[in-house]
Amino acid sequence: MTTGNGGADAEALLPSATEGGRLRTPGPESGAARLSRITRGTLLVHADLHNHTLLSDGAGDPAAAFPSMRDAGLDVAALTDHAIRGAAVEGTGLGGTPWIGLDRAGWRRTAELADAHDRPGEFTAIRGFEWSHPRMGHVNAWFTDDFTDVATHRGMAELYAWLTQDGRRNGVRGATGLAGFNHPGREDGRFAGFRYAATAAEQMVSLEMFNRGDDYLFMGVAAGGISPLVACLNAGWRTGLLGVSDEHTANWGLQPGTGRGGLWVIEHSRAGVAEALRARRFFATRVAGLRVDATAGGVRMGSVLPHRQGSVEFVLDVDCGPSWAGRTLQVQVLRPDTLVPVVAERVDIRCGDVARFTVPMSIEDGHWTVLRLADPDTPDDTQAPLNHPASNHAIAYTSPWFLQP
Repeated sequence: MTTGNGGADAEALLPSATEGGRLRTPGPESGAARLSRITRGTLLVHADLHNHTLLSDGAGDPAAAFPSMRDAGLDVAALTDHAIRGAAVEGTGLGGTPWIGLDRAGWRRTAELADAHDRPGEFTAIRGFEWSHPRMGHVNAWFTDDFTDVATHRGMAELYAWLTQDGRRNGVRGATGLAGFNHPGREDGRFAGFRYAATAAEQMVSLEMFNRGDDYLFMGVAAGGISPLVACLNAGWRTGLLGVSDEHTANWGLQPGTGRGGLWVIEHSRAGVAEALRARRFFATRVAGLRVDATAGGVRMGSVLPHRQGSVEFVLDVDCGPSWAGRTLQVQVLRPDTLVPVVAERVDIRCGDVARFTVPMSIEDGHWTVLRLADPDTPDDTQAPLNHPASNHAIAYTSPWFLQP
């Protein structure tokens, strides 16, 4: 985890790709300026790291996916088709549908397409895959040299072992890969209850809070489950929070209201994206063009926060361009509990302003905190407990801060 604010000035990072702090990209994602007003050394890029094509159960030609996402204004995009399932699963007792997903030819094709469209400083195209277990859940992996499936690695422990292995298996290293928990709670196994695996902790970098148009904060709670956010972070995982479209149609990047990620990169490239993911320096949103940057106690979201007891000062930069200027948003400070997060404080802010507020916080009450940005006047179908103060429509989530004495 990083605790600093970066190195070189962000204005100097991408001289061929910026105009007044904005990336020269078309479409709705151009929104707010890309430079933070509260930190230095990084630039905001808008990303969608979860997409499907005809190579698995999507409806669109994979050759059209990256151009569609770039034309829609995204700066970073990944194709993450489901790894092979169906026939490979039959006879294993895992169940599942009989369709066939990504195979060797599809894996090579995804790499060819990503390489053809990757333009450092302008557009970052990434190959990934989705390990898809019908009960345990789905996991995206990026930056791996190979892919795997549930017929080869049947459970979470096996997947973590594959992701983190240091040796070579058939000449392929897997330890460079990064991964994230997808649509948490959609499958009832919930990643074996989010059982913690210390060996995989640094490589499991994300938890999806927005998938398609859904907010996952209270997924499954109405049926007696635990908030996926609480279950994941209380188990010890230090994941950032991500939004994705999980697109299965041919409208990549063009569906309004679907999840997106905002990554603060020191370099607009695959290496820069990987570094930002490892640092958990990103946020989840479902608003095109939104900028969110935040510090707590002087350190950025996704970082370790040295703190035991007392007040923590939060500084928040939220903007979405002229059309959102002055709009009232509510910031909810989420803290741990056993089933759903506690809202330790609610603060109204104006979009376009830099907000500062302090919140009393004790490590004895839990080791993490998250900021949820919401529309204070719009209720949301979030499966929240009755009258829970975070039951309104979410705009964004920061990645957590992880308290440490």
